Amino acid sequence: MILKRRVLALVAAFGGSLLMAACGGGGDSGSGPLFPQPNPKPTAPTTTCSAAGVAASNASAMPRTVCMLTSDGEIVIELDPAKAPITVANFLKYVNAKYYDNTIFHRVVPGFVVQGGGYSSGGTAKASNGTPIKLETNVGLSNARGTIAMARTGVPDSAITEFYFNTVDNNVPAKDTNLDYIDANRPGYAVFGRIISGLGTVDAINAERQLGAGADRPATEVVLYWAIQLK
Repeated sequence: MILKRRVLALVAAFGGSLLMAACGGGGDSGSGPLFPQPNPKPTAPTTTCSAAGVAASNASAMPRTVCMLTSDGEIVIELDPAKAPITVANFLKYVNAKYYDNTIFHRVVPGFVVQGGGYSSGGTAKASNGTPIKLETNVGLSNARGTIAMARTGVPDSAITEFYFNTVDNNVPAKDTNLDYIDANRPGYAVFGRIISGLGTVDAINAERQLGAGADRPATEVVLYWAIQLK
């Protein structure tokens, strides 16, 4: 059930966690509110990437980078359009449309992943009007610690907007949380970039106090203030 609960954490939805609780996979403990409390700092302290973040972007050999500011700090990622062209183009489309601005990390699974890209404060789902993209796995990219990948449903070609950061190595074949491609029946999750600055920010999000035992949600919302393409 651990594998089922954790992989479902990549599917998307506050409702999904209630379903998992019903099947015995964990959920809210009943000791707290159903949804996390709003973040006490809902407004971004700055609208630009830091000098350190820009420097990390400039130093990257990858042609595409994105800077994000969260309520726990800044994250800069480099993207790999050579190996995951469809996934990178899709992600940048939403970045440049400001879709991710003022969203929350609605799934935070300690020792596993930090997931966002689909909900705003209060657990309100964001409409994207986007179309699912082709799954790009088995292309030489792996769900190692510090990488970014797309969340999806049980259907391989179903990712739209939601993404996650691997907070540990989720690519170890011997572990039941291996998220990489295994075979046609277990196609894995599409990695399309990695953190080049701000891994500590993702660790801080992953260490946030949980809403309840097995809730896989922080007690206080972690806000993604904005995401901007640097190059």
